[in-house]
Parts: sequence; structure tokens; C-alpha cells
Amino acid sequence: MKEIIAIIRPEKLEDVKNALADAGCHGITVTEVKGRGRQLGLTESYRGHEYKVDLLPKTKLEIIVNDEIADELIETIIKIAQTGDIGDGKIFISNIEDVVRIRTGERGKTAI
Repeated sequence: MKEIIAIIRPEKLEDVKNALADAGCHGITVTEVKGRGRQLGLTESYRGHEYKVDLLPKTKLEIIVNDEIADELIETIIKIAQTGDIGDGKIFISNIEDVVRIRTGERGKTAI
């Protein structure tokens, strides 16, 4: 099993979520986060005064999937979330040792 953590632009959430559902991924956790990478924030102007916004709003997706579909879902996220501009985000992939469904006690792939 794999854990896919994707940090994407907030405006791409609905498109990514729909594409993942179409690819067979229905379980997803979404969190609104703030952060920065190479983009290093923005300089804004308000009433003639400049100020720096160094933590930008992003959306964090957490997905646990069977190994067989992980690569397909990663490619789907890239295809839908990519704008080609700095700040598109990152995807992190980790191995998951076990999963337990609290309601039934099921473990492993059947618990996803």
C-alpha cells in the first residue's frame, strides 16, 4: 500500500478530486494548509504600502491506495494539477505498513 500526499493549488482541488474519483479513488482527506517552496511568497501592495505574504494557501490531499493503482493516481494528479507555473506543488509517496478499519476491524488492503 502507498500513501500519496499531494500539495496542490486550492483552485485545482475540484478538478483533481473528480479525476481521482474517475480513476477509482474514492477515499481522500483534504486539508487547507499554508506553506512555501521555491515560490518564496508574494509581495502585495495595499493603499500604497508593500507587504510580503510568505506563506501561501495550498491544499493538501492524503490518499492511501493499493500499490497497483498508485502510479496511475500520481500521473492523474500531475496531469490535472499542473499549470507549468512555479507553485504547482509537490507529491510525496510513502509505503504504508498496515491499515485498520475502525468500524469492522478489517486490516490491510480490504480496509482501504
